[in-house]
Amino acid sequence: MRKTNKIEAVFWSIALPGFGQILNGQLIKGMLFIFLEFLINVMSSFNKAIMLSFLGEISEAVQIIDYQWLMFYPCVYMFAMYDAFKHAGENSGPFSFLPFAFGAYFVTVGLMYSTKFTIFGVFFGPIFLPMLFLIPGLLVGFLIRYLLKKCKKN
Repeated sequence: MRKTNKIEAVFWSIALPGFGQILNGQLIKGMLFIFLEFLINVMSSFNKAIMLSFLGEISEAVQIIDYQWLMFYPCVYMFAMYDAFKHAGENSGPFSFLPFAFGAYFVTVGLMYSTKFTIFGVFFGPIFLPMLFLIPGLLVGFLIRYLLKKCKKN
């Protein structure tokens, strides 16, 4: 059986958490992530909010989201991606978890502020604001990883 490469594993995990694990031959773990994805998705009304947000009905998306359930989503989603990345292909190197972990932290914070926060007067809501918060989360994670690797060499 061929070894899954890291990019492939991450992209399949972006499509649906658990797919990367299945590609890596970790069927039980993959099924668990798929179950958690469906559970959180259904209980939080996430798909309905995604649809409403893409249709421009962001205020309605805020009203139908169950934030108590959706708060679990960023950590499950990002951990599933990291786990698929870690177990695919060659060694990931030290501190490879940091961009994923900081991505999860920042997306969670973006979700918490999504009911009130605007950028230049634009209200992004519970779907688009957390996506935007992922960018600085990844950047902070990569920066800290870079600095720690540099300190470790010295």
